[in-house]
Amino acid sequence: MKYASFDPTAYGCSGPAIRRTLRRQEGMATEEAGWLLTAAGAYLFAVMPHFGRRAGQMKGRFYAHRGLHNRKQGIPENTMAAFRSAVEAGYGIELDVQLTKDSEVVVFHDFDLKRICSVDGAVSDFTYRELSAYPVCGTQERIPRLEDVLELVGGRVPLLVELKYKNFGSRICERADALLQKYRGDYVIQSFHPWALRWYRRHRPEVCRGQLAMNFQRQEGHYHPAYFAVRHLLLNFLGRPDFISYDIRDRDSVSQTLCRKLFGCTMAGWTVRSQQQLEKAKNHYDAYIFEGFRPRMTKPAENSA
Repeated sequence: MKYASFDPTAYGCSGPAIRRTLRRQEGMATEEAGWLLTAAGAYLFAVMPHFGRRAGQMKGRFYAHRGLHNRKQGIPENTMAAFRSAVEAGYGIELDVQLTKDSEVVVFHDFDLKRICSVDGAVSDFTYRELSAYPVCGTQERIPRLEDVLELVGGRVPLLVELKYKNFGSRICERADALLQKYRGDYVIQSFHPWALRWYRRHRPEVCRGQLAMNFQRQEGHYHPAYFAVRHLLLNFLGRPDFISYDIRDRDSVSQTLCRKLFGCTMAGWTVRSQQQLEKAKNHYDAYIFEGFRPRMTKPAENSA
């Protein structure tokens, strides 16, 4: 059987017209490829962490989340009792700092007092003296100042200090740094707010800094573009973090995995609440922020990057 050959002229298509069409298609494909390469390059530039400094400054493998607290035993989170307990057990300490109305640096997680002190109002609405009148979780404990916590710890265990950066005019970086510069123990800082990392990159580049992140949309229902950008580490170019501190519930997120495997970035996972969770996450992180149990002190796994 003979097959008829295709004759483009039979359909009104001349050779030159076909060549012009092919050139246009090739040009469009080249342009699309160029845009894709540009977008990929911009993405890699955005999420790229700081090179040259890995986990060396993160001296701890396990950090007790807000101290080694236990409400049933009358030891609330982010209190002197919780920090004393962590020191005695030999664990590193993760803690949160923010400013009072009179610019004292206090150790407290929530921006408002309702959950912990059963008081309406924000921490920043009160002076430190006023805050000192409120019991923490109905105990004898009070909201501590950072300087008092530093004196208590005295360099015996490493610290992971989270800066609660409330807005662009926040002075928490300056105030906390003034205290930490006088501290003789090991510490690193971290924050959800890239502007806090940017401040440390500009003013205290020698201090190891970490970008906190999570899937805000899935876990907390926040859909603002800023949450999207932090979730995907798209603002890393502002602070160039030395490590990423990510919610272990989303340990396979693309940007996190890229930072770990392509850039070899140090990773901290939070919040681990059981030995079983720790075992599942052990190949993803270099350090762990834990709560509600006492992890076994095992040898650190090699970074899988």
